[in-house]
Amino acid sequence: MNLLASIGARTLGMLRGWGRAALFFLDLLAALPAALKRPGLIVEQVHAIGNRSLLIILASGAAVGFVLALQMYYALVTYGAAESLGLVVNLSLVRELGPVVTALLFAGRAGTSLTAEIGLMKAGEQIAALELMALDPRQRVLAPRFLAGVLAMPLLAILFSAIGIIGAWLVAVGLIGIDPGNFWSIQQNGVDVWRDVGNGVVKSFVFGIICTAVALYQGYETEATPEGVAYATTRTVVIASLTVLGMDFILTALMFSTPR
Repeated sequence: MNLLASIGARTLGMLRGWGRAALFFLDLLAALPAALKRPGLIVEQVHAIGNRSLLIILASGAAVGFVLALQMYYALVTYGAAESLGLVVNLSLVRELGPVVTALLFAGRAGTSLTAEIGLMKAGEQIAALELMALDPRQRVLAPRFLAGVLAMPLLAILFSAIGIIGAWLVAVGLIGIDPGNFWSIQQNGVDVWRDVGNGVVKSFVFGIICTAVALYQGYETEATPEGVAYATTRTVVIASLTVLGMDFILTALMFSTPR
């Protein structure tokens, strides 16, 4: 009976947590129109979230492009298909690696920053001060950051994929000896803008919603203590990363289940 009671208590606690998260997300969506009236706050947060994440995104994109070109060449040359290297690299980046790796890096860099910032504002009673002044913190603090994260994620994913393709070109042409004209022409013929690139952008948009919403919720609901803020930042990375990976499987099954 004690075991059943423990399982029931944990289940009810999990359901309550999901319910609070759902209500928080609905309140956040309701605060978006008011946040759109202050575009300066959104632009400032786009700079803080997107521009300051640019270095790690570009460096990671280049590294992934380098390694992907080498690994794909070793696999393709066995079957005499080394000339398809550019196409394989492009589809791998724009469909999967670009959106997913960008989202994981975003959760680790920008997500933890958002959680710590909101948590410290709560610990310093700045959130309570806004409420005492009859200002909704969701409209003035949370919604601009949410919009900035949703806008910044697709841009970062596009840059990640672009730098990765350029890095793969440098390795394929300069190191391996692939014909540069063939490298680009096979991509033009084999990559569909809407089905491949467009679906990758849609993925990154969904991942931006997930990562930003999780980061803001964890910061807003954290205990107003240093230990609570530290624990919330860890939860942000774990929950956002696992949710992104699970959602990636669902989106891939929906987007690419039918043939061209």
